[in-house]
Parts: sequence; C-alpha cells; structure tokens
Amino acid sequence: MNFKCSDNLKPNPESIFQNLTQKEIREYEMDVMRRIADFALIPPFLNTTPLPEYDYDQLDYGMNLGIAQTPGGRIWAAWVAGGDSPKAFIVINMSDDGETWSKPCLVVDSHSLNLPMNRTVIVGNLWIDPIGRLWFFFDQVMHHFDGRGGLWYARCDNPDSDSHEWTSPIRIWHGSMLNKPTVLSTGEWLFPVQLIQKDAWAGEGNGPFIGIFNELDPYRGANVFSSTNKGISFQRIGCVQFPKPSWPEHMIVELNNGDLWMLARTQIGIMESYSMDKGYHWSEPSIPRNIQNCVARFHVRRLLSGRILLVKHGDTTDEITPTREKIKAFLSEDDGKTWTGGLMLDERSGVSYPDGYQTKDGRIYISYDYKRSPCGHILMARITEEDILAEKLVSP
Repeated sequence: MNFKCSDNLKPNPESIFQNLTQKEIREYEMDVMRRIADFALIPPFLNTTPLPEYDYDQLDYGMNLGIAQTPGGRIWAAWVAGGDSPKAFIVINMSDDGETWSKPCLVVDSHSLNLPMNRTVIVGNLWIDPIGRLWFFFDQVMHHFDGRGGLWYARCDNPDSDSHEWTSPIRIWHGSMLNKPTVLSTGEWLFPVQLIQKDAWAGEGNGPFIGIFNELDPYRGANVFSSTNKGISFQRIGCVQFPKPSWPEHMIVELNNGDLWMLARTQIGIMESYSMDKGYHWSEPSIPRNIQNCVARFHVRRLLSGRILLVKHGDTTDEITPTREKIKAFLSEDDGKTWTGGLMLDERSGVSYPDGYQTKDGRIYISYDYKRSPCGHILMARITEEDILAEKLVSP
C-alpha cells in the first residue's frame, strides 16, 4: 500500500487505512520506518569550518573515540559531543605536541530540522595507515541505532599540512567501527566492523526500528573486513556472533604463529575467538582465562617490541570493577597467556573508553574520557613499555 500526496485531497484520507488488517498496518509501519532509515544513506557533510558554532564553550559532553599521530608528529583526536544518544555528533581537533590543542577543526553533525527524527553520528575512530594517510571512520544512523547503521570514511592525504584536505565520505558497509584496523604481516588490512546483534540493542530505545532489517540478521555480530589493495576496496570475510552480545567494539591481534585473536565486549565482560585462516573462520567464542573487564571498551594491540599491550579497567587483568574506574595498562610477552607490569593511568571513577597507538620511538599514547557530562574531559597519557613494566613512570 502506498499513501500518495493526492490522497490528502480526498474527503476522508483516513479511509485508505480503515479496512486494513493488523498485519497490513504493521507492514505499512515497517515500510515507512525503512524509508526513514534511508535518510542515513545520504552522504554526510564534513564541516571543516565549525567555529564558532562548535567551539568548546558550546560543547558540554565528551565521549572518547580515538587518537592518531601523523608521520610528521601531528596528533589528531576525535570524540563524541552532544551525548551518548540520538543527539550525538563527532568533533575532531589536533595538536603538534600533545599539550596544547587547536580549536575544533572538523565536525560531522548530521542532524536536520527537516527530518522526522534525529540522524546521528556516534561511533568512529582515527587511523594512520602504513602510507601515512589519516583515515576518519564514522557511522551515520537514524535515532540511536536504526538496525542497519552505516560505516563511512573520509581520508586526509596531507594530515601534516596546515591546509589539510578531506576526501568526500564513502560508505563501506552497514554497521560501525569503533576501533582501529589491524595490519597483518602479509600486508593485508583487517577492519573490525560491528553490526549490532538484536539482543544488544532492542532494549535501548530503538523500538521503532526493531524488525525493520531482518534480512541483515545473518550478518550481525563482530564482522571482519579485509583490504588487500591499501583501502581501495573492502571485502567482508568473516564474523563472530557472541553470546550475551553488547556493542562488540572488537579488536584483532595477529599472534606470533600467524593465527588471529579477537577480543570483544559482551554483557558478561570480554570474550575471545581465534581464526587460523586470517579471519575467514572463527572458533566458538569463549571467556578468556586471565582477562576480564566491566562492560566497557578496552584496548589491545601488538607493540613494536613484539609484546601485546592491554588497557582496561581494574588493578589486575582479570578484575571486573563495579564501575568504570581504574584505567590500567599491562603487557604480555607470550601472546596473551600471561601478563606483567601494570601502570595505573587514571584511578578515578568515571574514566572510560581507552584508545591508543605507538610511535616509532616506542612511546605509547592512550586517550580516554572522564566524566562525559557535564565535564566532557578527553585526556591523554604518554607512556613507555618500561613504565608499564616498572609499574611507575621511569621514562623521561
């Protein structure tokens, strides 16, 4: 059934609905919601002159997304403003030393008064690829999540320039991506793309879109996308559907034997899965023997030394804190079997969502947020592996 504009000119426009069954009414509702969700397919606008509308005194919320550093040393940071809600949008700024920061220099705010509900940008990250290009990954959805989502990217090929330019946004697939890609020893790039399982989002105020995109159910979970041509094209190669799902926020580490190790967030903490064929097939999810976390984002990555870095909540790697508190860094020299050191980055309650990277000189940069509202603080720590092993700051 299609209600046309001309039907409004009829004496009784409601008559077209009077003889419909409940099933037909529901089908009509779902068709309308699907078309509303299509507003998220319209390419988002990159606002490269966001001041003064998006200056710091206009922002009252901060949820950390990530940081990245260019070959020339410039640090870029991205965070969510507006709220962890349909009011969300993404802000980016930059720094040449990590101590003083620019005003917001890029904003993606897809809200429009012309739409029937919020169009939201709420998940994303920044990444410097092996060529030195800056990638900005972000989603665009209707409401908080519309059942389909949409992962977009824009790229800056001159991120050290004062006149940096961004490519037009390109949509990779559905879903979103909170964490950075993994570059394998083969040169292949793997992208941790999440398409939320129904159990994870049905109760979060997204009722209008429940059941709208049932055809995507087989693809929901912690997806793995691959690029073998430096980001020219992307291919979905695998997926893990975790029990008790949350927002997966998964990360992938290549182990010394070539296998892949995936860690993901679930409603019961961290779970893991392994792939022995570079991401195409994955083992049955299980609970790691010596890693746990509260239901929150964590960070894991391979370092230049060969060690694995883990940043999570708690005094130990297996502690589940009652709240988001105590962000601490640990190291493993045996591919995650055991963990050593433990450097407390921030012991306060209200810290969360760590992201990070390592520079060629060995320094590790970790960003996270503190009291997202009303403070909205985005913080950064600069540490070394020696600091983590010593469990205190020993490096200059």
